[in-house]
Amino acid sequence: MERTAPVLPMIPGVPERRSFDYVRHGTVDLFAALNAATGKVITKLSAQHRAVDFRDFRDFRDEIDRQTDKALAVHVICDNLSAHKAPVVHEWLLAHPRFQLHFTPTYSSWINQVERWFAELERRCLERGVFCSLADLKTALEDWIKVWNDEARPFKWIRTADQILDRICRYCDRISQPGH
Repeated sequence: MERTAPVLPMIPGVPERRSFDYVRHGTVDLFAALNAATGKVITKLSAQHRAVDFRDFRDFRDEIDRQTDKALAVHVICDNLSAHKAPVVHEWLLAHPRFQLHFTPTYSSWINQVERWFAELERRCLERGVFCSLADLKTALEDWIKVWNDEARPFKWIRTADQILDRICRYCDRISQPGH
């Protein structure tokens, strides 16, 4: 998207500001395969969003196949887009048993390393970006992914599940008190 006015930088006492309106020049699908052990990412960009496009990512699948140990299963995490569940995709999966699809629940936030990587992509590449064409967007994505992979490392969680749940419980207790 292209903002209708430039982003105004932070100055002492004033936060960064940006216009609310923009011109959208199109969308791009980004398929990403994250190696959780190394942090490296294999990606493929597509301007289409159909089942046949998802199935026909042979180059993407072949690249994943080349870069991963043949003895390992490849787990593909997808949102609940109907294109991922179409008969052509099901047939492709039957012919390629090494690849297994898993779907995130509808309307859920799936907190994991893949979501964390996309958050980094948003923060470091897209958030302040202005893309006047799909070609500009694709170039920015490809350049950022190359930089990421050159310095890739796995994500490390610093909190235990108990610490996270305790914090959530304290937050819920706080907002349920009178005055909220």
